[in-house]
Amino acid sequence: MARDGLPPVLRGGPLLVGHRGAAGLAPENTMPSFQEAVDRWAVDMIELDVRASADGHCVVIHDATVDRTTDGTGPVATKTLAELRELDAGARFRAEDGSTPFAGRGITISTIDEVLEAFPHTRFTFEVKIGTAEEPMFRAIRDHGAEERVVAAGMNWRHRLMFADYVGAVSGSTRDVRGFYMYHRAFCGPLWRRGVDVFQIPERQGRLRIVSPRFVRDARAHEIPVHVWTVNDPAAMERLLEWGVDGLITDRPDVGARVLADRVGRSPPPGLG
Repeated sequence: MARDGLPPVLRGGPLLVGHRGAAGLAPENTMPSFQEAVDRWAVDMIELDVRASADGHCVVIHDATVDRTTDGTGPVATKTLAELRELDAGARFRAEDGSTPFAGRGITISTIDEVLEAFPHTRFTFEVKIGTAEEPMFRAIRDHGAEERVVAAGMNWRHRLMFADYVGAVSGSTRDVRGFYMYHRAFCGPLWRRGVDVFQIPERQGRLRIVSPRFVRDARAHEIPVHVWTVNDPAAMERLLEWGVDGLITDRPDVGARVLADRVGRSPPPGLG
């Protein structure tokens, strides 16, 4: 159920959130991955990652280097946008049969401006991976008038120096979540002072369980939705929904769409026929 006090970008849960688009179905953080998530599986939100190129552009990529997701090598921060665009961002994706169906199809690393322009009605979480991406990211959000549909995220508080001035929704950093968790574990949740709009967190961190039914209840008492990543197993999705989580962040929006259709009566997306 949507809660009226929530920012618009967070309403309507439980939300289906495509992790890096549809990272299990298409090359992560690329336009085809976003199109797969939005057009075929009707996700409510896309989560993506941003870094800065050598010439100051906000580009969509997770890792500090291009090695894992493209046919190139080297740090993102040392390459200009033009150099990044020369790389094949579909080269490394492997389908379940081991094939590379996206290689050689001209898939490139995109800028955040291009993503906002291509998906003018889609909700997003933009996760800042390095502080140099903050200024161009927030400028792009402002230029596109997208404050009401973008959650600003960043796990490292050192990369969140401009977050306090952002008028849109903000996701908790690792430090924010740790502080809440300490109050929660001590059964002092009501004493915690809210400073963010949403928790986007893993169910576990190593051997430590973070998300539980009581964690969700304590967060909800502060009007903080809980989005859990990265959930690809249908049984885990069903259990988390039973616990009352507000969002499933998944590489497999096809699986998530089926579970939500069965569990909460969500309308089947085009991908389900």
